[in-house]
Amino acid sequence: MPADTLLTAVRAHLDLPPTHKVLMEPIVKGASGRTIIRIKPEDHGTFIGVHYTLERSDNANFLPVAQFLKSAGLNIPEVLYDNIRRHVALVEDLGDVDLHSLKDEPFEVREPYYRSVFAQLDALLYTRPPKDFDLQPIFDEPLYRWEQEYFFEHFVETHLGKDASKLREDPILLGLAKRLGATAPHMVHRDFQSQNILIHDETAYLIDFQGLRMGRQEYDIASLLYDPYMNHSAEEREKLLDIWEDVCEERPIEPILKDCAAQRLMQALGAFANLYHNEGNEWYAEHIPTAVAFLKEVIADTPLEDSLGSVLD
Repeated sequence: MPADTLLTAVRAHLDLPPTHKVLMEPIVKGASGRTIIRIKPEDHGTFIGVHYTLERSDNANFLPVAQFLKSAGLNIPEVLYDNIRRHVALVEDLGDVDLHSLKDEPFEVREPYYRSVFAQLDALLYTRPPKDFDLQPIFDEPLYRWEQEYFFEHFVETHLGKDASKLREDPILLGLAKRLGATAPHMVHRDFQSQNILIHDETAYLIDFQGLRMGRQEYDIASLLYDPYMNHSAEEREKLLDIWEDVCEERPIEPILKDCAAQRLMQALGAFANLYHNEGNEWYAEHIPTAVAFLKEVIADTPLEDSLGSVLD
């Protein structure tokens, strides 16, 4: 049992006797296939316990990526104890406040946190791994096509009950994957959304970074701007772009940003539909309408509208 394994880990880390009282509080959030528990040993500080399986290949990357990002100066929770053989780690507890929990706060309250978030993303841009460092597979044309297939299978076919065979052969969608996969110049988080950004001491910290790989930075920017969990208005997205420009002194090229947004939103819709239909998680289904509205917006007056417009309608 993951909880028992984590209990053993915290006792080993703190050299606690078997009778020492330890409270364990499950953290039910995200869909990364990991068990995450807040651990509270009596007379000690709290830890976040992580137990993972190897069913998802990126889970094995959590610890080495954490060490790499920490050494590169990125803001992440510190790994305090790990046991690779048992697939467990104890991580610094930075609290429960993430960007998503601040959704209903006025933008003026959230603005400094976004500035901190973008500073981290800009730092990631200039971070380079050692040549022998094992990242997840590069964001190339086949991976973008995999994301599209995920969308076809789970959203178009399972959720909407429509035939996706024409979409699979659509030259516009094939061209999107080819275009985005032509270059992968930057390090990308790949799931850069509000639940994966903790706020601690007024500063942004990145979590769930095990999918780190080389790709297009605009994919991460689009993931934050068009985050269905936050449902940013057009005005808020423009303010976010202003903050990004202020931080890194340049603005993303709009056609590339919209291409990345369309790709990311297809991936998100596939994930939401999969989690709803195959795992019974209704929370993700609640965000499907927002993701559809965003996707319709970013493809409007582009060739992608001819391919996806009737499906989304």
